[in-house]
Amino acid sequence: MGYGGAVGHSSSFADFLRQCGGCAVIDGGLATELERRGANLNDPLWSAKCLLNSPHLVTAVHLDYLDAGANIIITASYQATIQGFEAKGFSREEGEALLKRSVELACEARDIYNARTPNQRPVLVAASVGSYGAYLADGSEYSGDYGDTVTLKSLKDFHRRRVQILAESGADLIAFETIPNKLEAKAYAELLEDEDVKIPAWFSFTSKDGTNVVSGDSLLECVSIADSCKQVVAVGINCTPPRFIHGLIQSIQKVTTKPILVYPNSGETYDPATKEWVQSAGVADVDFVSYVGKWRELGASLIGGCCRTTPNTIRAISCALG
Repeated sequence: MGYGGAVGHSSSFADFLRQCGGCAVIDGGLATELERRGANLNDPLWSAKCLLNSPHLVTAVHLDYLDAGANIIITASYQATIQGFEAKGFSREEGEALLKRSVELACEARDIYNARTPNQRPVLVAASVGSYGAYLADGSEYSGDYGDTVTLKSLKDFHRRRVQILAESGADLIAFETIPNKLEAKAYAELLEDEDVKIPAWFSFTSKDGTNVVSGDSLLECVSIADSCKQVVAVGINCTPPRFIHGLIQSIQKVTTKPILVYPNSGETYDPATKEWVQSAGVADVDFVSYVGKWRELGASLIGGCCRTTPNTIRAISCALG
């Protein structure tokens, strides 16, 4: 079951959550699973590289997450940008086609899953939009430090065509993920309104201290931007250590009544120099599935995993949510 452009905004999204029993399951790490299946993602395009040379792997990973119980699968477009494809020698038209392809692969996976599953549950396809820092592929999505030359206008110009393409691609919603600073959140909100985007969106920020977003900007100010945008139907946190999620949910609730989503990483830290995930020194996260019940009790309505989580993680979350 998909909703396409019919997910009006807040009311229809609320209907979707009700059909999920009040709490929807988001999928887990895409790149982690692509690498496990043999994909080499050491590339500025990261997981979007598979749109070029191994789309069958993308479909297979989406299916794994659906089999594990996901209600929302996120497309392989996090690091897929028209500018990034052009840097690889593709034309603008080819880049746009690859963006559309990311959504087509997720929709195809949903169709395959529905065809073989008698008791269908609601499943949405979320078109991923990574930050400007993800395009730079220098780890700056984990710092939010874009330098003085990046402005609100330049961010809007960078993201505009990509958002237009994904909004018309057949996805059910747009997932603005790993947002590292207030400026980019404002750019996204203005783009959604300027372009009169007809499908809903969520905003998902990232934090490394449990208080602010990674740039040091106030989480409360960032969430307020999302709260004020009518196209945004949910707001929350992703790619953040599980130990911070409890306090972040409580902070978010101070400034919005919109559904809260959380899909943390495994608790490791990304090293942009080595492009590897490493265990944080002196810090150990227990298996974060043990936190899931508490997050739901606090008010999280959408729960899943980000980097380094797997279909087994999502299966355990689905079971924990009943």
